[in-house]
Amino acid sequence: MEWLSSLIGFTFLQWSNFVNATSLNEAYKNHQSNVQVQDSGIVVRILNDDNQGSRHQKFILKLSTGITILIAHNIDLAPRINLISKGDTVQFYGEYEWNKKGGVVHWTHKDPNGHHVDGWLKHKGKTYQ
Repeated sequence: MEWLSSLIGFTFLQWSNFVNATSLNEAYKNHQSNVQVQDSGIVVRILNDDNQGSRHQKFILKLSTGITILIAHNIDLAPRINLISKGDTVQFYGEYEWNKKGGVVHWTHKDPNGHHVDGWLKHKGKTYQ
């Protein structure tokens, strides 16, 4: 039974981060990670896919605040955005991890195990998750 209360406590702690989600700008300024965020930005650079372990499509967005962030979109769990180009607008909902360069947003897909908040990307009217 002790393991059950530990699991419930851990789950509550994880979900409390998502419930208390803040703006990406505030998360960046406060060096916060594990924060669920929603925003949009302009594609300023498209990077090669990361094919180590789970495959991720990667690109950099510049937000209206001037912050640049890396989007790491798991293409083993969600469709890739095939027709993405520099200058395109992409909306996103995912988990933010702070770093000095602006941070990374990942978990932009559904969680097949149902343990994490589902994220998404939106590009030219289509949702990718």
